[in-house]
Amino acid sequence: MKFDLHVHTSISACSQLPLEDIIAQAKERGLAGVCITDHDTMEARHFLQEGLQPDGLCVIFGMEYATSEGDFLLFGPYEQLQPGLAAPELLRHVEMTCGVAVAAHPFRVNRPTREYLVDHGLCGIIEGINGRNQQHENDSVGTWLDRYGVKQVGGSDAHSLEELGRVTTRFHQPIRNRAELIHALKNSSYTPEKN
Repeated sequence: MKFDLHVHTSISACSQLPLEDIIAQAKERGLAGVCITDHDTMEARHFLQEGLQPDGLCVIFGMEYATSEGDFLLFGPYEQLQPGLAAPELLRHVEMTCGVAVAAHPFRVNRPTREYLVDHGLCGIIEGINGRNQQHENDSVGTWLDRYGVKQVGGSDAHSLEELGRVTTRFHQPIRNRAELIHALKNSSYTPEKN
């Protein structure tokens, strides 16, 4: 199953991508699922039912949460999560609430993920391929893969329809809802892919 784990709708001020276009185009782009990860909000839930859509596309709501020590894709019960938490506090909260956090574009020049968060075991999954990164930013991830043995995913970081599905994560099991995605990210093998 190919999922785009990092997609922004027009709910994010920086994105021009309507939710309707994502739903209409995702299957045509070979996607089995998309994760809506708007900045610091899960407001997309007010406009669409999460889970399997009539065409079989799986839509999961998460968010991209900004901290001064890196941005994190969050999946779990975070509809009411307040912005402004420091990264260690955020990551401990995610662990305690049985969610999952992914370090988004960890080597991006603008607000990279601080290495100590990975070194101290607070975040064990990183976005190994981000569709909006420079190549050297994606290539830098290799140092953490070797040093810390973290898992890696891929996501397009789509802000436009052209970017949707350019980078995906291939899962080797069916995912039909948020709980199954969280379980797969924590317990299964998966591979980032540039399409």
